[in-house]
Amino acid sequence: MTAQTRSQKIDAYGSAYETLIAGIKEFPKEMWHFRDEHGCWSIHEHLVHITDSEANSYIRCRRLIAEPGEPLMAYDENGWASALGYAALSADDALELFRLLRQQTYSLVKTVPESAWSNTCYHPENGDMTLDDWLDVYAVHIPEHLDYMRENYNAWLASR
Repeated sequence: MTAQTRSQKIDAYGSAYETLIAGIKEFPKEMWHFRDEHGCWSIHEHLVHITDSEANSYIRCRRLIAEPGEPLMAYDENGWASALGYAALSADDALELFRLLRQQTYSLVKTVPESAWSNTCYHPENGDMTLDDWLDVYAVHIPEHLDYMRENYNAWLASR
């Protein structure tokens, strides 16, 4: 990855909280628990997932920097949503935790030496991953979930 591309992705990564907050303003809170007929996650559940994913991202990033060669944890996103009762957890608390986790990691990755970007760790679902690979995943995570939330919102509108 070129330095310019990496810098753009780091910027996108760093602005994700603001992107998320601006994006969810499109959706009235009274529909945040709506699930379409396919049973996809509600907007509320997406928000809690985003935070759990960010907690995993926080650890993965640090492991890639400080413990290259060590394995990264995979997790069952749907299993977590069900077992942890995402629908009953606080979306506001999740958003605040996401903000803090993302802010801390953004501050870190802006200072990482060039040599760390090629460090690798093994992810059970994705194989060997570098810090650049990690950035590729998490720089687009929020926009992807906002797209899913828009699909949910459109299904809600169609159901009315």
